Amino acid sequence: MAPTKPQKKSKKTRDRARAKKAAEVNTRELLVQAVAKLEEGDVESAARIARTAYAHIGEDGRQAGAALSLLGQISVELGDGESARQYFLTAVKVDQDGLLPEDLGGGPEKFLWLAQLSEEGGHDSVGWFERGATALRSQIQTLSESLDERPLTRKEQEALISEKRRKLADTLCAVAEVYMTDLSWEADAETRCEALITEATLLAPELAETWQTVANVRISQSRTEEAQEALKRSMKLWEHLEPEDPAVPAFPSRVSLVRLLIEVGMEEKAIDVADRLIDEDDLSVEVWYLGGYGKYMLGEKLKEGGQESDVEKWQGMWRSSRKWLTQCLRIFEAEEYEDEKLGEHAQELLATIKGELGDAQDDSDEDVWEDTDGEYEDIEEDEDAEMQQ
Repeated sequence: MAPTKPQKKSKKTRDRARAKKAAEVNTRELLVQAVAKLEEGDVESAARIARTAYAHIGEDGRQAGAALSLLGQISVELGDGESARQYFLTAVKVDQDGLLPEDLGGGPEKFLWLAQLSEEGGHDSVGWFERGATALRSQIQTLSESLDERPLTRKEQEALISEKRRKLADTLCAVAEVYMTDLSWEADAETRCEALITEATLLAPELAETWQTVANVRISQSRTEEAQEALKRSMKLWEHLEPEDPAVPAFPSRVSLVRLLIEVGMEEKAIDVADRLIDEDDLSVEVWYLGGYGKYMLGEKLKEGGQESDVEKWQGMWRSSRKWLTQCLRIFEAEEYEDEKLGEHAQELLATIKGELGDAQDDSDEDVWEDTDGEYEDIEEDEDAEMQQ
């Protein structure tokens, strides 16, 4: 009689199965822990845990892409751009088209990081951005097609689609920025920029950064009035909100906004934005410089107007500019700031102001927190205080 097949697995087989299952759960938990540490700002712990997870997963493991992408992000936080680039490049080998689920390291993020970390820039950056855009379009299409299949989670899916559309718009704007800088010499650069910003504004008209990019393109085309309108539309989306509101653009984006506002002659708006930024970070050399520059330019306009009634206004505005530029240079020296051109221009502006108004008697103790509201109320108060010294 032939032997019958055992109905139960041996204890050794069961133990191996349990061990394998436990290992899978542990690596997943390790990645979750690493993400949590990264969000808490404990980058070193995040790196240690993520490396441990990747060592257990291995190069061919199901979660290898997730571990590699996470290690890339951690390397960015640690300031190690080359390691980050290598991690993301390896993650791309795991998921060439960004079609894997995001919890397995799929999606656009690795492509977008590689675009920013590109050593070549130009076409290389554009290539990575376009791969990220392709992955985002695929995600949007998949989510849109499944909307009716999941009525109970329709709202959540619609919110996710909206988020993906905003990220796609942001990616298209980033490509436009490359064509305005590294690839501005190309014959079709302007045409490409136009197509990119048109699609971006259709995808996410509620995204402030999109309208900033529109303004930047219009400035490059010498279409100043249209640039001004785009900036007004951008600011209208967030200027009434609290700083922590998610609709408020990130700090660096608003710093760029101040530059654009000054460039199109909207100095008062530029000063308002700079004031808000200083409330958030009073050690930003660039914001102190831009605020001082905006006040200098506004004072110069009043000075050139030649109206006798404007004398007090432009002098008050330049006194305020002197304070901001002085503060800029103090922090510049203390932090050994690397942008020498910024420091030189701040010194030039300060020299011009001092040539007209002289040094402040008490420059080290003067208040630098005036709020210019368009009526120049702070200027009159500043002037009265200086006259009493």
